[in-house]
Amino acid sequence: MVTVVTATVLAGCGGTTSRSSARVPPDLIPLFQEAAAVYGVLTAAQLAGQARVESKFNRLAVSSAGAQGLMQFLPETWRQFGVDGNADGKANPLDPADAIPSAARYEAHLADLVQKLPGDRVSLILAAYNAGPRAVRDAGGVPDFSETRAYVANVHNWASRFNDQF
Repeated sequence: MVTVVTATVLAGCGGTTSRSSARVPPDLIPLFQEAAAVYGVLTAAQLAGQARVESKFNRLAVSSAGAQGLMQFLPETWRQFGVDGNADGKANPLDPADAIPSAARYEAHLADLVQKLPGDRVSLILAAYNAGPRAVRDAGGVPDFSETRAYVANVHNWASRFNDQF
């Protein structure tokens, strides 16, 4: 699992910030807002921060571990949590209208799995998204994996930058 985490995190965290990825793409804002309203786990800015860290808003991103789309779903997770958010008849991890609500849906599931653990609820959910819920439960909180701790911190940082867009 740690190898998968490393590949996914590195796919979204490296490099310098371009102007285009320093703001939430305007066409994605309503998708983040709707997913946040429907699932009520992460705010729209937090979901956007997560997309920024996962893929730099690259809708076609594919990691070396096989994670796909702007929210970087692994195929097995997509099979379980992917939704047809735009009702076009196909749930597609490369379609932001499907990927964003699917991520919010998955995070609602993760919130249930980590609800009894001590610590910041959002950080626990983000850590579970990145490292897996078992790693978070086994650690009794955010696991001491440098990749996961960096992931959680980066999502929080981007979310605070994006708050003004929401």
